[in-house]
Amino acid sequence: MALFAVQLSFDESDTERRLQVRPAHREYLTSLKESGKLVAAGPFGDQTGALLVYDVADEAELREILAKDPYTPADVYQIASLKEWQPLFPLGG
Repeated sequence: MALFAVQLSFDESDTERRLQVRPAHREYLTSLKESGKLVAAGPFGDQTGALLVYDVADEAELREILAKDPYTPADVYQIASLKEWQPLFPLGG
């Protein structure tokens, strides 16, 4: 398994549409958290984007997960950064 950090950038000109899709997006993230695929997620304080950390087999699996996120077909974000992450300290500890 590999950890990936994904930084999203929101389309600030279409906040209303993003907020309409957000409940479905968060429900999807909850299911990923429950299945162990999502380690952490949350928006930035200024609401211009979000950071998500996934625990997946590889980048291909991550891209499949992102494709199924309700935010993706709604086209309300762009991937600002997607990188494998190697934390120095264990998560949650």
